[in-house]
Amino acid sequence: MDTGDRLLTPGEVAALFRVDPKTVTRWAAAGRIGSIRTPGGHRRFRESEVRQLLEGEGALEELNKDLPPEPNGGNGGSGGYHPPSLN
Repeated sequence: MDTGDRLLTPGEVAALFRVDPKTVTRWAAAGRIGSIRTPGGHRRFRESEVRQLLEGEGALEELNKDLPPEPNGGNGGSGGYHPPSLN
């Protein structure tokens, strides 16, 4: 890992993709996006990998492909969720 690579929270990744943070966690659990765990057990995502995914054609569709539906019936879209903006 590049020691200068910033680690993003699920909320920060969600803001970039305009999805709910739980969707980002589901992607990680399904192996769609790499993550590391902090000593406290929280997921973090390498900014370089996230940016690379964002630049890819059809990235969001590929991340959501064949994922089981969310327990609350969500679709992984923006359905009323408005993530905070990144600085």
